[in-house]
Amino acid sequence: MSVVVVATHNAKKAAELHRVLAASGVEADVRGLDAFPAYPEPAETERTFEGNALIKARAAVAATGHLAVADDSGLEVDLLNGMPGVRSARWSGPDATDQRNLDLLVAQLADTEEADRTARFVCAMALVTPDGTEKLVRGVMDGRLVLEPRGDNGFGYDPIFVADGSQVTNGELSPEAKDAISHRGRAVRAMVPILKEYL
Repeated sequence: MSVVVVATHNAKKAAELHRVLAASGVEADVRGLDAFPAYPEPAETERTFEGNALIKARAAVAATGHLAVADDSGLEVDLLNGMPGVRSARWSGPDATDQRNLDLLVAQLADTEEADRTARFVCAMALVTPDGTEKLVRGVMDGRLVLEPRGDNGFGYDPIFVADGSQVTNGELSPEAKDAISHRGRAVRAMVPILKEYL
């Protein structure tokens, strides 16, 4: 069985990719970075999700010798001119945690109307093979933000994000329901036919 490296230490991301691949009929040995010896991980210096995804995937291929996929994803808030964007994971500073990021964003939007709090989750996913082939896909989930976090599922900004057409936050969705509509789920499904070419 072919090894696919998911260039992340986030076990939930690796599990999410594995779930979507399995549901799409792709048999692969999906491993996160914790399954390999540690290596110096590159700084995410690009200003686009695509650029940062490629940085991570290239480094993972170089370190492991296996085909790698990496994503860079984040939340774009229209009232904040598309921020936090590529800084979503570090929005509250160098010691950022999911909770601090969430609290800061809620505080920044405190005096706004829900109708104006339009936002989208964006996920760019890169595939890099050991021979240097590079492929990119993008998935987007549009929605709006609420100021009262709800739900214990998901991670990051999920408890305050309500996808278009939904009445509940991503944090209240089951993993399978979230996969069906999420930016990452869409990016993974777009990547599946490309992955199949290389497995």
